[in-house]
Amino acid sequence: MAKNNVNPVDKECFFDEDKIIVSKTDMKGVVTYANDVFLEIAGYEEEEVIGQPHSIIRHPDMPRAVFKLLWDYLLAGREIFAYVKNMSRSGAFYWVLAHVTPTFGQNGEILGFHSNRRVPCRNAVRKIEPLYAKLLAEENSHSNKKEGMESAFRLLVRELEILEISYDEFILSL
Repeated sequence: MAKNNVNPVDKECFFDEDKIIVSKTDMKGVVTYANDVFLEIAGYEEEEVIGQPHSIIRHPDMPRAVFKLLWDYLLAGREIFAYVKNMSRSGAFYWVLAHVTPTFGQNGEILGFHSNRRVPCRNAVRKIEPLYAKLLAEENSHSNKKEGMESAFRLLVRELEILEISYDEFILSL
């Protein structure tokens, strides 16, 4: 699968508040469906994203620890809400409030994942950015990416413990 070789640029792009970005992936995070809003904001053609890892739109400002949490939730059969900074093909970024859910088979097995993404509240983005920057700095302080992600994940857990709030409550409070 192709690695995303797009370089980020400091330009934000937006989509209409009444639009919803929709994508579906298999168990490994490979895109199996992307709606027209996804394609428009990300700047890709359908055939360029189908069969590619969803990380094709991952912005390097996003801490890997947040995606670890996302995968932990999903593989446990739970839904998750998360603020995510994505990157379009042009390198411009766009923020979303993602709602990601497992897709279940007839016997309750997880078959893949479904993500609906909306325009986030700007105030919530302003509140989440410093936390993400802190997590990313922690990740980058380690030469080993996995160790950095694990350390940032522990930092996230500690931050939530200090606030005496669950991750879900934190996201919904923003």
